[in-house]
Amino acid sequence: MKGITLTPLQLIEGEKGNVLHALKATDAEFSSFGEAYFSTVNSGNTKGWKRHNRMVMNLIVPEGCIRFVIIDDRGRSLEVFETVLGPTTNYSRLTIEPGLWVAFQGMGEGVNLLLNIASIPHDPNETDSLPLDNDQFNYNNWNSSIL
Repeated sequence: MKGITLTPLQLIEGEKGNVLHALKATDAEFSSFGEAYFSTVNSGNTKGWKRHNRMVMNLIVPEGCIRFVIIDDRGRSLEVFETVLGPTTNYSRLTIEPGLWVAFQGMGEGVNLLLNIASIPHDPNETDSLPLDNDQFNYNNWNSSIL
């Protein structure tokens, strides 16, 4: 889907702990740095729908497992992209350009940890939100075959 990049990341296992890469200034997906923050989502819970109008999100799941559904409603029909990220499932960085709707669900046991390396500092005035079940699209309509 236009506006989405899924980049496999290096996970280096060590006897005393692991190193999980996230984003370098030299990566093609790096645009600018605004802030980095962590978000948690409990197992079975879903957050979304949110659309950023200026922010580029670089999403990494260093702990747990999170399912993402991204919708592009900018064209004549809806385009849908799904993926599941986690250190043991698919350790990758999901880069989402502005203008796309995103919702995500905790799939791992307990708490699932998400890191967003955002291109701009958080600004509530540059986002749009919709409830998970709405007239445009419904998160539960996409029962992923990748789960």
